Amino acid sequence: MSASAPCGVTHSILGQPWRWRGLANDDSDTGFRPDALVDQLLLTRGCPRDALESHRSPTIRGFMPDPSIFRDMDRAADRLADAIERSEPVTIFGDYDVDGATSAALLVRLLRDLGLRAGIYIPDRLLEGYGPSADALVRLAEQGASLVVTVDCGAQAFEALQAARDAGLDVIVVDHHKCSTALPVAHALVNPNRLDEEEGAAHGHLAAVGVAFLLGAALIRTLRARGWFASRPEPRLLDLLDIVALGTVADVAQLKGLNRAFVTQGLKVMAGRRNIGLAALLEASRLTRDPTCTDLGFALGPRINAGGRVGRADLGVRLLTTEDEAEARAIAAELDQLNEERRAIEQAVRDEAEALLAAQGNRSVVLISGAGWHPGVIGIVASRIKERAQRPAIIVAVDEGIGKGSGRSVTGVDLGAAVMAAKDAGLLVAGGGHAMAAGLTVDAERLDALADFLDERLAADVAAASEARALLVDAVVGPGGVTPELVEALEAGGPYGAGWPSPRVAAGRVRVVKADIVGKNHVRAIVAGEDGRPIKAMAFGQADTPLGAALLGAGPGRRLWLAGRAKIDDWGQRRAAELHIDDAAWAD
Repeated sequence: MSASAPCGVTHSILGQPWRWRGLANDDSDTGFRPDALVDQLLLTRGCPRDALESHRSPTIRGFMPDPSIFRDMDRAADRLADAIERSEPVTIFGDYDVDGATSAALLVRLLRDLGLRAGIYIPDRLLEGYGPSADALVRLAEQGASLVVTVDCGAQAFEALQAARDAGLDVIVVDHHKCSTALPVAHALVNPNRLDEEEGAAHGHLAAVGVAFLLGAALIRTLRARGWFASRPEPRLLDLLDIVALGTVADVAQLKGLNRAFVTQGLKVMAGRRNIGLAALLEASRLTRDPTCTDLGFALGPRINAGGRVGRADLGVRLLTTEDEAEARAIAAELDQLNEERRAIEQAVRDEAEALLAAQGNRSVVLISGAGWHPGVIGIVASRIKERAQRPAIIVAVDEGIGKGSGRSVTGVDLGAAVMAAKDAGLLVAGGGHAMAAGLTVDAERLDALADFLDERLAADVAAASEARALLVDAVVGPGGVTPELVEALEAGGPYGAGWPSPRVAAGRVRVVKADIVGKNHVRAIVAGEDGRPIKAMAFGQADTPLGAALLGAGPGRRLWLAGRAKIDDWGQRRAAELHIDDAAWAD
């Protein structure tokens, strides 16, 4: 690894050093070897050298563990198999976000293929809040359900699950959120993040939909052993990978190990558009090409989420399970419209939160609250504030003295564990989550105490994360090296997402030929190297930052190094590449 900084940048326009993520490249675009670059991308993201081949083309067979390694998995599969054989009334109880919708849809579709039509229950975010309540579970028991499977929720539902047990209702919990040492009563609790997990703990990065897929595999194996398929066809679980990929990416699960296989193979299934709900959603999103990992996170996921945030909570799972094309198109159109409404609401809350950001001072964790804020958008706003402040952020919507909060963290800072510690300390009504995201309920008068607690608990971790902050570069190329061929080579190391970051290239030296502001706060630029070949570049949301000022104000005699993501420009008639700029440095 080169000890020198890429392009010699030790202090960029945005005030950060540039460092190599992996081995330094020659700063020219001569002798370009795609295979060598792909290997480098894989190795520097944690792939063992002897596993390069399996990571180049991740398959389910290559990464799938035996489901039985997880605690309670076989017990859960046996109980579901019993329900199928006895045609019991079963309800799938899902969370209102994408992971909950996809987890519920996967089990509903699988059970339907196995001959059992399960009911669906998705709680209303505003009226019922997160997770199963005692009232909801008892009501399901009174309506005749004998088995409820909670997905993407339930790991902390002590009171609700005890009420279900008292009502004679069996509950299987399928979750991935952090658990306490004590576990709620349940017929089975399948969660790789149980503190008593052993081999299964290696899969703690799975989204709930990934855990549900493993339960599906265990269920099919159990029924096969019982002879269930002697006179009926065995369902193809792999056909549901499109749903698994969507939930995994949209929940920002780390794209390592099995998740890489889920997304790689799931995108192939999705391209076939066999799920009529997903096909309708792709059409509503104006996606005519094969979907990409980015599309799952920025086009499809937000639309599914919009139902739980500002619309009807069950719209997402209804879309993913419908067998009627007309209904699918109608739901997809409604979700598309709700997503537009969500954007407007989010922007209003974001503007107010950003106005309050300066008052946070040097707190390690940003905690901003406001009365009347829509709780359906606070998670997205927390993500935006985190990016702006470069530290964990929690946004709290206060209504009648009770605050509903959602938080997002930075790499190296376990926000979920801190929130659970705050709950154990008596500062919260409820709370939980995982390392990068958390949710909580708090009495408004305890907000200051909560802020002090989080500041003290996470100060060292946030400081360490800030100290380690640098712009990581994977390759340096001459300006003429930003080509479609480079983009293709870089994409071969994907899929990219949380835990498997998209590659960044540095290009230069360049002069700014033209720059202007487009859309809301974006800078568009045409830059060129010494050979005069132009490259299109975009700096999103940077018009009011030092980076935007540098691009807009660079005179003809000044030169820059640019660092960002090389992407295909879909707008022109001729296939071309462009650079999405993350940072820049003066080269003079």
